[in-house]
Amino acid sequence: MFSFNMFDHPIPRVFQNRFSTQYRCFSVSMLAGPNDRSDVEKGGKIIMPPSALDQLSRLNITYPMLFKLTNKNSDRMTHCGVLEFVADEGICYLPHWMMQNLLLEEGGLVQVESVNLQVATYSKFQPQSPDFLDITNPKAVLENALRNFACLTTGDVIAINYNEKIYELRVMETKPDKAVSIIECDMNVDFDAPLGYKEPERQVQHEESTEGEADHSGYAGELGFRAFSGSGNRLDGKKKGVEPSPSPIKPGDIKRGIPNYEFKLGKITFIRNSRPLVKKVEEDEAGGRFIAFSGEGQSLRKKGRKP
Repeated sequence: MFSFNMFDHPIPRVFQNRFSTQYRCFSVSMLAGPNDRSDVEKGGKIIMPPSALDQLSRLNITYPMLFKLTNKNSDRMTHCGVLEFVADEGICYLPHWMMQNLLLEEGGLVQVESVNLQVATYSKFQPQSPDFLDITNPKAVLENALRNFACLTTGDVIAINYNEKIYELRVMETKPDKAVSIIECDMNVDFDAPLGYKEPERQVQHEESTEGEADHSGYAGELGFRAFSGSGNRLDGKKKGVEPSPSPIKPGDIKRGIPNYEFKLGKITFIRNSRPLVKKVEEDEAGGRFIAFSGEGQSLRKKGRKP
């Protein structure tokens, strides 16, 4: 018996298990059917024909199924996952933001290839509008939106929907590779400054320091309320002596309050008299001092002297 081998070396399994084909691509809005498929626009997965599932099941590929999309005319590429196999033969449906990244028009040709990507550990995004800063918790919003994505590619501009508004974010960096898988991964997320964002200018307040004593000349004019400056009324109805005659206030009489430099947080101090008490001078005379039981007694009955 004779055996004939056309190749000296066997074909590697990498090429045997590789899925590669071309499709006409359309946006999800062109998908025929009664059901609304707006959920496809909110993620990074495509819809492929049933023949692709038949061919992929015969190949020994790894799961989850990840694909590389290439537009050979513009030399643009991205990566995605697959959502369903319900498209017409020879047609695949892509999210609108993915077609913009690939510079594809309706009915354009796209090359679809199966790939294996490493699990992501870090990614950095740049919002394309300062409106993204209005979101209270952007990391939580992005984490919820990335559940509909299968992979990320450096340089892509993804679109997320939040509060009926679409926000675009550019993938600035991914680790450990330029294209990574984000399915069941622990990934650190960072944000760059939004495109067109300008930091608010800080207004520096210049405090002018004044040396010397304060000028009290303007205090009398600025003082609006003066106690007991109103007019009075007499019981007999006469108007004599009821006109107010307040004494003029001199600028030197107005004094600023003295701050309490010994103030401690949580301590309340009741100041009953703001003026310092004058210390009494002790008397040096012995008669002026207090002596206990030094008084004289009195008797109700007076005894007369005997002759």
